[in-house]
Amino acid sequence: MLAGAVSAQAPRIGRIEFYGLRKIAEARVRRVLGFAEGDALPKSKPEVEERIAGVPGIVAAHLEATCCDDGKVVLYVGVEEKGAPHFDLRTPPEQDIDLPGEVTAAYHEFLKAVNEAVRRQSTAEDLTQGHSLMADPDCRDIQLRFVTLAAAHLDAVRNVLHNSGDDEQRAIAAYIIGYAPRKSAIVDDLQYALKDSDDTVRGNAIRALAAVAVYAKLNPDARIKIAPTWFIEMLNSLVWTDRNNAAVALVNLTESRDPSGLDQIRERALPSLVEMARWQYLAHALPAYILVGRVMGLPEQEIQDTWSKGERENVIGAAVKKYKL
Repeated sequence: MLAGAVSAQAPRIGRIEFYGLRKIAEARVRRVLGFAEGDALPKSKPEVEERIAGVPGIVAAHLEATCCDDGKVVLYVGVEEKGAPHFDLRTPPEQDIDLPGEVTAAYHEFLKAVNEAVRRQSTAEDLTQGHSLMADPDCRDIQLRFVTLAAAHLDAVRNVLHNSGDDEQRAIAAYIIGYAPRKSAIVDDLQYALKDSDDTVRGNAIRALAAVAVYAKLNPDARIKIAPTWFIEMLNSLVWTDRNNAAVALVNLTESRDPSGLDQIRERALPSLVEMARWQYLAHALPAYILVGRVMGLPEQEIQDTWSKGERENVIGAAVKKYKL
């Protein structure tokens, strides 16, 4: 089943968005999907991915559903064409190592609290301390405990993140390590986790790094340096959450318009950003559009104005023409 997206009654698909299509036409992939907008989500994710991967010229496919567009899900269909940029993941470690029980228990308690907060639509968070502190009081209380737990068990958390063969344990470690008191000491660990084989580990790591980046901007004396390299490489990932999270993080990391970072984006991932900026689900297209505008050297106000006026294709088309994509 599509993870976290199918309940007793499968929800309907509001939009289907594609990425990774450079040479193969979208219509060709649509023909093998077996469903369209308005249909129920497919029951078997692997079966659909296998059909897509069977299209000549495609070596892999990934489906991911996210909520919501007017009460319906947005389904992302990612493909990797033969010879296309590839985001390499690390071979998973194999050691039998677990976190202290109190850390795992607190994290599971936190997930339950987050589910309740989502149900109440209480998901606002503050990142200024270098880690998430949610406005929801139940979630925030547990997160404040994470600060103490991370300080007390930092060595164990770091060991699990690097060496445990248990995906869930590494995912918990990637989240908890973000609450360590000295943020400069965990940047390398989190950047290491960006190439973990597990989607949730990578997602937790990128969110933790995004919070550290907010702290670094507010506290320049801390001299925390977060390199954009792996975020940029993640824009070529087969997994939608990698791409989406990386684009959001890079919007923050490129606020200063550092030329080297923008040049790296242009050289390594501009085609991916262009297709993401063209997504019809605007909330997910906006971060990529901002990055395309910055690569083009547009002032922030012009990026905002062209977006709000519905003129994004003018900017995207100019980027395609200028860089011969």
